Amino acid sequence: MGKTIAEKILSRKSGTDARAGQVVMADVDYVMVNDVTGPIAFREYEKLDTCNMCKDRMVLIPDHYVPNKDVASAEQAKEMRDFVRRHELPNYFEVGKSGVCHQIMVEEGFAAPGRLIVGADSHTCTYGGINALSTGIGSTEAAAAFATGRLWFKVPETIKVIVKGSFRKDVGGKDLIIKIITDIGVDGANYKAFEFHGDVSNIPVADRLTISNMAIEAGGKAGIFPCDDLTREYIKDTVRGDYEPVDADPDAEYCQVLEYDLDELEPMVAFPHLPSNGHRVRDTDVTIDQAYLGSCTNGRIEDMRIAAEVVKGRKVHKDVRFLVVPASQKVYRQMIEEGLMQIFLDCGAFISGPTCGACLGGYMGILAAGERSVSSTNRNFIGRMGDKASEVYLAGPAVVAASAIAGKIVTPDMLEGQ
Repeated sequence: MGKTIAEKILSRKSGTDARAGQVVMADVDYVMVNDVTGPIAFREYEKLDTCNMCKDRMVLIPDHYVPNKDVASAEQAKEMRDFVRRHELPNYFEVGKSGVCHQIMVEEGFAAPGRLIVGADSHTCTYGGINALSTGIGSTEAAAAFATGRLWFKVPETIKVIVKGSFRKDVGGKDLIIKIITDIGVDGANYKAFEFHGDVSNIPVADRLTISNMAIEAGGKAGIFPCDDLTREYIKDTVRGDYEPVDADPDAEYCQVLEYDLDELEPMVAFPHLPSNGHRVRDTDVTIDQAYLGSCTNGRIEDMRIAAEVVKGRKVHKDVRFLVVPASQKVYRQMIEEGLMQIFLDCGAFISGPTCGACLGGYMGILAAGERSVSSTNRNFIGRMGDKASEVYLAGPAVVAASAIAGKIVTPDMLEGQ
């Protein structure tokens, strides 16, 4: 019997005939930690009292509370910096040269087809968008990976997702993944991998990364796309080292099959307080106080271009705060070079350097009780972006931008006259 992409990667990395349900010990290509999860891993590593360290496989990216918002977050970041200096680690990305960890993992070429990557952050599954098997782990597991370069994995079952057609204007990866999660629920893919088939070549790589990023919101272990010409083009100037793409076998076994017609998909919005609470935007009537564009889900240059096209020549609604947060310093620079920064400034947006702050309810965009935000982020749990009595609505960049102009959740084609 053939194998899924997840089974093939884990077979290769473990040197075994890995099948769904088995537990294997596998070599990881990279292990990533951030400023929140890293310090715990550092302390646990030091307890191991070992001279072993897989320095070249470790990637350390401060992004959650940077620039530091208070003394506690400054101490966290300093602990990472001290650990890097003490062990002379090569893959550290300081503020001003960095960005949101999952964006940096792709931009800096760590993520690549066929690789097995773990990260002490739940949205590590993002890199499946470029044919990697990537998944989140705990900080203590990260410490073990620091020392050994290996971890145990339960080989996941796989859900086959077949897509046909192409996205219409103002529809993208965020709308597809909200639709999938709405259909199967936030526990519909518990410890399973999504694997995408069909007209995948019609889905831009940036959208694939968005889709894979939110696999975890359905309980998924990973969300994996095949490697094609779009993938190779996307990573050709940045990827580190050689890579070996992985395709599923024609006779691979799947635990479930889902099918979606992209031609029929409409702009979606996930209502509070779950990503599975999806609705068509045209069926909603929700006023907002804040619109947030950014995060590891939709903070790429492609998302910024989409939003800038919507707001160009328009003004942010008088009762709305529009926050624009590029996912990396590179994206920030591209926005300047392409004139997007000026468009956002002219419409009345607040633009920040890269940070995870508002997405996780840390700082720079916190919501007060009763406030509502439409956000391009990935979670809208109770209190996710502020007070537990606030509300977060998840949507793609086109809807977020249009809503900032309208003062309520709308699609761009509903902006006539504004």
